[in-house]
Amino acid sequence: MADPVAVLTGTCAALRPGEPADAVRGIVPGAVASPATVAEASDVLGAAAVHGLAVLPRGAGTKLGWGTPPDRCDLVLDTTRLDRIIEHAAGDLVVRVQAGLAVNRLSAELALAGQQLALDVADGGATVGGVVATGSAGPRRMRYGTPRDLLIGITVVLADGTIASSGGKVVKNVAGYDLGKLFAGSQGTLGVIAEAAFRLHPEPRAARYVTATCATAVAALARVRAAIESQLTPSAAEVDRPAPGAPLSVALLLEGSQEAIPERVTRMRDILGPDAQAGPAPPSWWGGSPAVADGTLLRIAFPAGALALVLDAVDQAGAELNPVVRGSAGAGVIEAGLDAAAPPDAVATFVADLRRHLAVAPAWGDVGAGSVTVVHAPDEVRRAVDMWGPVPALGLMRAVKDQFDPGHVMSPGRFAGGI
Repeated sequence: MADPVAVLTGTCAALRPGEPADAVRGIVPGAVASPATVAEASDVLGAAAVHGLAVLPRGAGTKLGWGTPPDRCDLVLDTTRLDRIIEHAAGDLVVRVQAGLAVNRLSAELALAGQQLALDVADGGATVGGVVATGSAGPRRMRYGTPRDLLIGITVVLADGTIASSGGKVVKNVAGYDLGKLFAGSQGTLGVIAEAAFRLHPEPRAARYVTATCATAVAALARVRAAIESQLTPSAAEVDRPAPGAPLSVALLLEGSQEAIPERVTRMRDILGPDAQAGPAPPSWWGGSPAVADGTLLRIAFPAGALALVLDAVDQAGAELNPVVRGSAGAGVIEAGLDAAAPPDAVATFVADLRRHLAVAPAWGDVGAGSVTVVHAPDEVRRAVDMWGPVPALGLMRAVKDQFDPGHVMSPGRFAGGI
């Protein structure tokens, strides 16, 4: 294998050898390139392709511990110098930015115009490109969706250096592909996200959180369902449970005008019960991860009306591991966190049992449950568990990978099925 720094010299002004701090799950790259323009990123990837270098895109690096380790990593392409707001069409509620821009910086700029990118990700230091590539979204996904729902245009650099775009606010379109949908959640396996255009929303004039405690999962589901099906239009419906069998905390977010919020809060408290409380600040657990440091984090996606069945399956599969459960009940996405000291074999059994319980849950009939993904875990657990589980569309995903990255050099092995 050629020396990555030597073969890439001249393609990028900010090019250096990789260091231990650049390691991805223990693999130190041969080089790190930080292009300042999309054209420079294209030059880097084009030269890397000629020499068969394996490339891993990196923004702020907040989620490099997610997924499986790469099969190899010759080059890290750091996007943090691509950090400009290219255009903010406030009247059209549209913004186009470079992928290395930090989400908190973008939020601060949009707030000056009374607007927002409604993703409310937990780590505001994450980059726009990283959020899109990992499909990250916070509690308000129930109302506003995930990055793929808010994207209206995207520019990417493919493995061979080709610059391609699709959607609005772009110059060149690639016929036949919605690149935004393909690259959202692709974990850097199809190419490098260089720019993104988003649909924005006005910032709400007022927000209140209405919280209650439910003794059982069935009671929590009934209250969440009643809240969602009401005309009060909550923006988020979250639950938190510190241990199997413990009461559940339920919290609803109401956003809107100052004039309408008081009446909506009163009606929401009626729905949640006599113990419901309301205030301007979220509960301390709101939007946070249930995982302890260096522990295992699972993401469970399911039909939103099946919350009680999912929690029952978690209890049956993990009674001895005391999983902490937290997430978006209204959107059908919750996370389960396990202590770092949990035995790897026990964690692997828990994951396998949970997948089996959900796959045969009667409430879904022939559809089955959604998915159970191990987002991150200690190395010993990674070796013992199937991180991704069954992926029904794996054949199609491999076909897309072959089309966009025929040499399989973009983040090889990072995604489901070794993609």
